[in-house]
Amino acid sequence: MRPLSKTMENRLKETDRYWNVLSLAPLCLLLFFLTIIPLLSLIYTSFFKVTWSGGYLYEGVGFQNFFDLVENKFYIPGVKNTIQFALITVIIQISIAYVISIVLNKIKYRIIYLSIFMLPILLPPIVIGSIWRLMYGFDFGLFNYLLSYLGIMPIDWLGDPKIAFISIIILDIWHWTPFSVILLITAIEGIPKDILEAGLVDGTNFLKEAYYLITPLIMPTIIVASLFRFIMSFKVFDEIYLLTQGGPGTATEVVSFSIYETYFESDNIGLGSAMSVTTLILIILIMYAVQKIYIKLRLNAHD
Repeated sequence: MRPLSKTMENRLKETDRYWNVLSLAPLCLLLFFLTIIPLLSLIYTSFFKVTWSGGYLYEGVGFQNFFDLVENKFYIPGVKNTIQFALITVIIQISIAYVISIVLNKIKYRIIYLSIFMLPILLPPIVIGSIWRLMYGFDFGLFNYLLSYLGIMPIDWLGDPKIAFISIIILDIWHWTPFSVILLITAIEGIPKDILEAGLVDGTNFLKEAYYLITPLIMPTIIVASLFRFIMSFKVFDEIYLLTQGGPGTATEVVSFSIYETYFESDNIGLGSAMSVTTLILIILIMYAVQKIYIKLRLNAHD
């Protein structure tokens, strides 16, 4: 069989290139209509006061919606609560997931335990909310029953401003720690066996292996998991809506619920759009900072 000429080979490569671009076109169009256009519409709406009078009426207000955010009684507490919520849950979740992953890596039939750990992620939000509302119940809840058994006074888990926020954090940790476990155990399993075997030859024990060998190699994955969970924490809504509705007061008010209240309860579309745009900018800045840290850690790991 005669080999292809250089010209024919170049033509085939060019055809493949055009075909690849053409095959991606429908996906790009779908992405454009489902993501880019709504985003541009959101940014556009944030500069208007939108009212309903037989149809939506747009009145240009410039940056006034963004200035109003400072005086909004829900958004600023929501931002503070969200950042606090994200930091606490991410630190605790990643720490627990790290320990569980290190231990599971030494267990032979870990797939069984991983399947059990995955259950909270698979449950629908309405089921999770119903289960935890029952457990947090003041009169007949599981937690207060256990406290009464120990001779401790019952706690108003969802009605006390100081406790309600902690209650939401506990629920989120239970719900999403398995996700981080999956990421970290996958990263550990991807470590070359010869590196760990060399450590055993040098006499490293379980703790030294985890600290000196495993941790530096999976640190990029830890950063990615932390970033992903941090961003997802800004989207927390189901738990708040089903359990506390942002209360008592603004104790559990978060950004996503503030935006929901502004859009659908106050019917202030312009201000809600400004909230969404501001939150998006905040998340992008956080992602940029973490990406810089991630790149630096990757370079250090290769060195």
